[in-house]
Amino acid sequence: MKRAMFALLLAGVLLACSTTYAHHSFASTYDETKKITVEGKLVQFLFRNPHSFVHVMAPDEDGTMQRWAIEWQGAAQLVDAGITKDTLKAGDPVIVTGNPGRAAEDHRIRMVTIKRTTDGFGWGNRQGQVVD
Repeated sequence: MKRAMFALLLAGVLLACSTTYAHHSFASTYDETKKITVEGKLVQFLFRNPHSFVHVMAPDEDGTMQRWAIEWQGAAQLVDAGITKDTLKAGDPVIVTGNPGRAAEDHRIRMVTIKRTTDGFGWGNRQGQVVD
């Protein structure tokens, strides 16, 4: 009886102390069968976990200027790629390609590539540079 209680207690402690990994599906938010491109000025770079965001003012398909929320990798992953909170600044001209959000009125994109046109900085064209 004592062994069974000890084993149960040990299993409970191990379960409580283990790190769990949860992730969501991008397919529920973004249409991964489509790609769009927006070209405009960077408004804000939110360098954070679990996902960073860049906000870009760029025209939509009708030519109306919109603020696009573009989901990127988390800060920890970006640092591994040499990107810091100072890599992108408000006003930087950028071209972003990505998967559009399922709700078009939200103007959301899951980033596939980003390029700063002033100096050629880019992300997304090398192996491992994917938003996950």
